Amino acid sequence: MKRETDKLKAHNFILHWLPLVLYCLLIFILSSRPLPEQIPDIDYFDKVLHLLAYGVMGILFLRAYATLSFRHKPQLLMALSIASASLYGIGDEIHQYFVPFREADILDGIADILGAAVGVYLYRRWQPGLGGHGDRTAERQRSENR
Repeated sequence: MKRETDKLKAHNFILHWLPLVLYCLLIFILSSRPLPEQIPDIDYFDKVLHLLAYGVMGILFLRAYATLSFRHKPQLLMALSIASASLYGIGDEIHQYFVPFREADILDGIADILGAAVGVYLYRRWQPGLGGHGDRTAERQRSENR
């Protein structure tokens, strides 16, 4: 029994927590580089990249937190996921302030927060089991079977 529990925990970590840890590490490494890779010279394109990157991070936090004891509280899951990704983004902007040839940008921080919120909202809306359309469909099926 203990072996099965340990196996389940390892599977849970690999599937839900490891992607989050690796993604956070990737963002840290990329933001530690003195000069970012060349990006297209389009107004606010870097803000779109921040929005997308932190949307993904918010989703990864949501998936990881959904394995914890409060997984049946979707509003709490969403709030913690958005807050965690947002704080990571703000921390990353502060980190970049100390990296040569980089700077902290308040608009990047805002894009990080918005990205986390949008990513978590969209994932929750479309992912069954987290209060999205899938839950309403399952609820409808249960009421029809009564």
